[in-house]
Amino acid sequence: MLHPSVAVLEYNLTAYRRVWRASVLSSFALPILFLLGMGVSVGSYVDARGALGTDYLDYIAPGVLMSTALQVAVGESTWPVFGSFTWTRTFYAMQATPLRVRDILAGSLGFVLVRVGIACAGFLVVMLAFGTIHSAWALTALPICVLLGLAVTAPCFAYAATIKNDGMFAVLLRFAVIPMTLFAGVFFPVDSLPWLPRWLAYVSPLWHGVELGRAATLGVETAWGWSVHVGYLVAWCIFGYWLALFRFNRKLSD
Repeated sequence: MLHPSVAVLEYNLTAYRRVWRASVLSSFALPILFLLGMGVSVGSYVDARGALGTDYLDYIAPGVLMSTALQVAVGESTWPVFGSFTWTRTFYAMQATPLRVRDILAGSLGFVLVRVGIACAGFLVVMLAFGTIHSAWALTALPICVLLGLAVTAPCFAYAATIKNDGMFAVLLRFAVIPMTLFAGVFFPVDSLPWLPRWLAYVSPLWHGVELGRAATLGVETAWGWSVHVGYLVAWCIFGYWLALFRFNRKLSD
């Protein structure tokens, strides 16, 4: 017998069938444009100095891959979740069935991870075409993207179930998502940052995902070792899940 959360996942996948073509196309088009614009164009200037010890295209490709996982996860776990509480009230309709709150949460999280996996799989194909994959460990890059996606998605679910106005998502984007994207090692080493923003980068889940992704595609060592980075992301997943479950229970009991 299938777990009840699979019914929630199936519902989301059924709705996704209407728009999957556009999202799959963007999974290939956007990485191509970004790697051409940043990796090849700007990279020619960076490579002229040779400061990174590797081609800039090879350096930023796994970073942007992990940033894509972050952005897809945030995009699917903010407005859609808030809307399911406030606008369409889909979660309340699900609660009227034999589904438990944890089933609703697990199925919804599963759908976001499917979206992250599809987007990152397309990005990896583009990376392979650009010749930015230099290690067999690159096979682990997709699971790393999914792990990072869950580490971001779970707390975002909790946030979306807490706020009263969707305008609060602008706070999340401006003070968390954008700073992480710019300063968490995607485009340059965080070692070049002053100590405070450097440690803020270390706290962010994205930096740990970037370290793992870069190690996987380039075949290099991570800053703190695989176990530390994976363990940190798992901790975010566990904390985020229980926080989201608490907030969902509170919200659906109102």
